[in-house]
Amino acid sequence: MLGNETMERFAQKKVIIFGVGGVGSWCAESLIRSGIRQLTIVDSDRVCITNINRQLMATTKTVGQVKVVALRERLLTINPKAEITAMQKIFTQETADDFDLDSYDYIVDAIDSLKDKALLILMACRTKAKFFSSMGAALKMDATRIKVAEFWKVQGDPLARALRKKFKSQQQFPKHKFMCVYSDELLANRGHNATCGTEQCMCPKAKNGPGDPSLLNHEWCSSKAQINGTMAHITAIFGFMLGGLVLADIDKQSHN
Repeated sequence: MLGNETMERFAQKKVIIFGVGGVGSWCAESLIRSGIRQLTIVDSDRVCITNINRQLMATTKTVGQVKVVALRERLLTINPKAEITAMQKIFTQETADDFDLDSYDYIVDAIDSLKDKALLILMACRTKAKFFSSMGAALKMDATRIKVAEFWKVQGDPLARALRKKFKSQQQFPKHKFMCVYSDELLANRGHNATCGTEQCMCPKAKNGPGDPSLLNHEWCSSKAQINGTMAHITAIFGFMLGGLVLADIDKQSHN
């Protein structure tokens, strides 16, 4: 459909995805299936039983595994020739210099943490890379309300609102505009936070308590004030749309 020139461009571009949970994992798969061959995936977490409803690599067989490792193994079964770098790390102020953002053509943000997300936005927008970001995908059901807009024009999304407030309070702003995937739908949680139902989970909320204490450095369930419900079709569409933005931009270059 796209022709040899575009497919060759897909193979040559370097992409990095920060966060490979419900959104980022689907983005990674869409890129690899479409011909991206140089992909770095970044996430510090391990697969938890609570991830199975929405994260691509999360199954009953991968609970406890490092997310980026489990995802890399799956992606290599799709394209064994792909160069996929799995980094079990967190993007923070302390680790930001470890990622060499200037070496990538595309940077994709699927981070949950407000502070770390804001930092990535500021740093990514200082590079020559094309940057795309996911806003909040939790508490949504209606896929027809998922949209793409420039960050400052995103409406109805609490995460975008919190980010803009943070930038204004710090008087630090992204160096250029960037596109976001978001939805203006916001439902209420009708359930309650519960304990995990498996002995394998590394979460302190696990049925029989946490597993190996050394693994808790890469576990996030317990650090969240509230865990919001999320649907697989929503996170998958967010991820696919992010992947689509990357692919469409590369294809556009073929015609310029």
